[in-house]
Amino acid sequence: MFGHCGEGFREHEHGEHRNRHWRREFGGRWEGLEHGFGGGRERFFEGGHLQLVILQLIAEKPSYGYEIIKTIEERLSGGYAPSPGVVYPTLTLLEEEEFATSSTEGNKKLYTVTEQGKEYLKANNATVKAIFGRMEQAQKVFGRGRSPQIMRALMNLKLALKMRVGRGGLSSEQLSKIAEALDAAARAIDEA
Repeated sequence: MFGHCGEGFREHEHGEHRNRHWRREFGGRWEGLEHGFGGGRERFFEGGHLQLVILQLIAEKPSYGYEIIKTIEERLSGGYAPSPGVVYPTLTLLEEEEFATSSTEGNKKLYTVTEQGKEYLKANNATVKAIFGRMEQAQKVFGRGRSPQIMRALMNLKLALKMRVGRGGLSSEQLSKIAEALDAAARAIDEA
């Protein structure tokens, strides 16, 4: 959508695998969004754009991988959060390209931008601005009537249900208990 991100930045070799995973897990589309966001099976970040987002975020503030995920989620009002399976390989790639460096604190890595990374961001300033502009637009759309806490809780519920049903072996009594719990949650939400 925004074109090439610049010379010298190669795509992660597993990019298409990540995209298939995202489409399978999240449906691959942004329902109800306007102006290029909905109606198709479009990714939120085009090829190479997540790398630029992460690089810009660590240029603003050195961060841990988990903080980067939470920052992106907050900037999109809970409408999207990249998975650790996408963020951590991207951070590794940024280190390999010498755009970022990390220091270990306990069992965590704190990522910071390098001078080469700053130069890369500067060279791709127009693309970075366009991506963050798109994120701001999406934040407004996602934020209409939605809260990050509710979106997170809904995703947790969907995942728990999918994992439990996926394991199989549910008796009719267990299925009834799950249905009762879901009905109770619906009633509680209705009464809130």
